[in-house]
Amino acid sequence: MEDLIIKLNELLYSSTPVIDSIWIWVPAICIFLLSVSIIASDRLFDTKSTSKKLAEDPSSKADQHEKAQLLDKAPQKEASPTKETLKPTSNKQTPDTTSKDILVVQTKSEVAPQANVPSDVSEIRALTGEGWLQRFRKGMSKTKNGLTSKLTSIITGKTQIDEDILEDIHETLYRADIGTKTVDKLVDGIRRKIPSGSATSAEAIQACLKDQIQDIFSQKAHEAFPVKSNEQPRVILVVGVNGVGKTTSIGKLGAHFLAEKQSVMFCAADTYRAAAIDQLKVWAERLGINIVAHQDGADPAAVAFDGVKSAMAKKVDNLIIDTAGRLHNKKELMDELQKIKRVISKDCPDAPHEVWLVIDATTGQNAFHQVEAFTEVVDLTGIIVTKLDGTAKGGVIVGVVDRYNIPVRYVGVGEKAADLRAFEPEQYVSAMI
Repeated sequence: MEDLIIKLNELLYSSTPVIDSIWIWVPAICIFLLSVSIIASDRLFDTKSTSKKLAEDPSSKADQHEKAQLLDKAPQKEASPTKETLKPTSNKQTPDTTSKDILVVQTKSEVAPQANVPSDVSEIRALTGEGWLQRFRKGMSKTKNGLTSKLTSIITGKTQIDEDILEDIHETLYRADIGTKTVDKLVDGIRRKIPSGSATSAEAIQACLKDQIQDIFSQKAHEAFPVKSNEQPRVILVVGVNGVGKTTSIGKLGAHFLAEKQSVMFCAADTYRAAAIDQLKVWAERLGINIVAHQDGADPAAVAFDGVKSAMAKKVDNLIIDTAGRLHNKKELMDELQKIKRVISKDCPDAPHEVWLVIDATTGQNAFHQVEAFTEVVDLTGIIVTKLDGTAKGGVIVGVVDRYNIPVRYVGVGEKAADLRAFEPEQYVSAMI
């Protein structure tokens, strides 16, 4: 092929006259282009053949595998975490605690699922009526033993009733913190039913006292707890002095509402007492329910307002509002409670629907002063009596109901949520005397 090209060149550049003939140029150019294309094709074929031989050569494959192993064994530098991987996976926003007016809502299921019922709720549901009666009688044993043993000792050796016996009975009832006016009424009743000089016994006197106390509770004061009749939440304002178990009672009430398959929300409007908000948050977490709270020192009315708004938005059955218990300044307390009532009634008419006072049975007749003080600033609709198991002064319930005509809603005889129960007058009278 190369010889052909050389001869073609000599022909083209020779001085022969044939060059002047145009018919010689056309074939010469065609032959030249064909030669170039043939040479290029041969070289391409040689390159492909060489590549195929290398691919089929076993020694070549072994070399490639060895190189791959060396690359795999070579240490690789770990990728440093990027900013994206360092971001927290939770999208929960941390509230700014620098402001006193930040609303904190723990979003939980208002009614715990059946598969994850809080232990407090399970215990309340499992406690039968007879089981509660035994527990209540045990809690009231100090009061009962104090009354029955003294009444028995007064009558022992006596066959007829006289004024001396009536005086001893009066003193015994007074020491049970029933209250002077109520004690006078009860003793007068004994005097009417068992005239002086009549034969008597401790059992007869006890029966007479039971009938009279039952009459006190059977009056309008102990009307049934009103049933929720509309879609708006039942707003319950809980009041009481510090130390009576107010916040703990609210937690127990929440457990009872859940046990009755009612939804409930807490509102921590006691912004003055140290740790009051945290204590209520613990109960909310324990029961798996919502709580509305601001920071310490916030305006209680603002907290209550946010609580009502949230309860209405979530269509909660019961909203329980905790309040501060400060009796050292009645005017300040009055202004605060009236402001709360005025603010929450804007969006929820007739709220609060219930105002319950918590009293400590161990304080005895001091409970009368607490009831009187709070009735001056708010219309009480119910009373919760706590710590009946720690005192022989359980008779205070009789005096409070008789004097102020306020129904007792719940009584407590222990620390557990199941130790709080709706008040039953017949059970109380039976356990007391």
